[in-house]
Amino acid sequence: MTNNSTPFHCDILVVGSGAAGLSLALRLAQLQHQVIVLSKGPVSEGSTFYAQGGIAAVFDETDSIDSHVEDTLVAGAGICDRQAVEFVASNARHCVQWLIDQGVAFDTETQPNGDSGYHLTREGGHSHRRILHAADATGKEVETTLVGKALNHPNIRILERYNAVDVIVSDRIGLPGPRRVVGAWIWNRNLEKVETCGARAVILATGGASKVYQYTTNPDISSGDGIAMAWRAGCRVANLEFNQFHPTALFHPQARNFLLTEALRGEGAYLKRPDGSRFMPDFDPREELAPRDIVARAIDHEMKRLGVDCMYLDISHKPAEFVRHHFPTIYEKLLGLGIDLTCDPVPVVPAAHYTCGGVMVDEHGRTDVDGLYAIGEVTYTGLHGANRMASNSLLECLVYGWSAAQDIHQRITHLHEVSPLPEWDESRVDNADERVVIQHNWHELRLFMWDYVGIVRTTKRLERALRRITLLQQEIDEYYANFRVSNNLLELRNLAQVAELIVRCAMMRKESRGLHYTLDYPQPLAVSGPTVLTPRTPSHK
Repeated sequence: MTNNSTPFHCDILVVGSGAAGLSLALRLAQLQHQVIVLSKGPVSEGSTFYAQGGIAAVFDETDSIDSHVEDTLVAGAGICDRQAVEFVASNARHCVQWLIDQGVAFDTETQPNGDSGYHLTREGGHSHRRILHAADATGKEVETTLVGKALNHPNIRILERYNAVDVIVSDRIGLPGPRRVVGAWIWNRNLEKVETCGARAVILATGGASKVYQYTTNPDISSGDGIAMAWRAGCRVANLEFNQFHPTALFHPQARNFLLTEALRGEGAYLKRPDGSRFMPDFDPREELAPRDIVARAIDHEMKRLGVDCMYLDISHKPAEFVRHHFPTIYEKLLGLGIDLTCDPVPVVPAAHYTCGGVMVDEHGRTDVDGLYAIGEVTYTGLHGANRMASNSLLECLVYGWSAAQDIHQRITHLHEVSPLPEWDESRVDNADERVVIQHNWHELRLFMWDYVGIVRTTKRLERALRRITLLQQEIDEYYANFRVSNNLLELRNLAQVAELIVRCAMMRKESRGLHYTLDYPQPLAVSGPTVLTPRTPSHK
């Protein structure tokens, strides 16, 4: 490595441009800190933008924080961290109010007393209507508002089409003193070169890892980058066996990755077999409003039992104007595919949707490495337990974006900037000669993860998956050491790492609980807790 000037430097480097990353960036920028935000693609392209349902928070006087807490604990199947759940639920309202103050326009309605108030909907697992939403495109409203604010803030610099390669940890570059993060290597996709960014604090807000599966509702960028980077830096991860499969992704060859919001079922939609009969009453007394793990397994069970490709979601018994008013985005999308939501049953299948585990953090988003924070879906906070309750995800982004920003602001003077930092060394690598190899490994990984580590698992399937992952990682490591990086190589490297962690977590859990269901251990244990993995030694670049 050579010591030249650092191309980028800032107080805070935020990796990711969704609700978590941008809310934190705006809060810190308003406190006069200099912030750089990395976005892998266009700044709006992320899971936040595509979130349909809404944000859970207690705004109804008949509701209570205690009720929100209890609903979350029930959905989490007994292994939520109660302290984390109470922390999020009790800070929900003021964090959502901050979002409203930024200009986010949630749907309103006229209350019984004649006043105007927020229209609150209900989703699976919730005992009250407490979901604030903007029609069926809440994420788009949130993301568009935050992006507009960030682009116009003088203390925020957004770098689009930049990937983080790895965080730079002090002991890796020979610095004395306590082990701490001092920046990151970042890949400029526009120039196809690795650059360096020095920072007092680095925040991983990269979202989840659902792209590890063949079928997912997530955008292409959800490749587990932050989880893999944190693991390589020496951070613990937890509960990665709990992958939430959204029960109702659209089954249509011309519309991959499109989900049908749970709010449809909240407003009365039924799940039906191809013959038109309902099946959820056979599986759970909560019927279509049972938690997502139960609904997804019920759909999977009926598909396999009947030997069919999909089940159907039907809201045609509701007034057509009601459906078009509440679900305009979905209505128009389906109409373009020849499906009329107001009168046709919609074909649906489960698809990988949300990563309930991740990098272990405390109430302030701190990881095991000083100066390295993680917020949002990339983390394990204890909020979700064995299953995430609907609309708690954007809420988690906002609450930890607030709490991490507070902590960083208080500690920033103790987080010393290091400059200059070593540049990335490409003196011994060549241009990739066979990109088809990356594509082949990519497809193989996602396919066997779907087949072996999906909705229903067995020990033999997990063992088979781990053997395949080990072989893939050997190929990837050799490729990474000899060729210049590319977007697909970086994502494949991270996906393979996260796949290994998912399988190792799943193999450690000798029970079925929440989203983790194994035929070898079909019953839950009497006493259970999180699955924690600790790196043996921090791996080097």
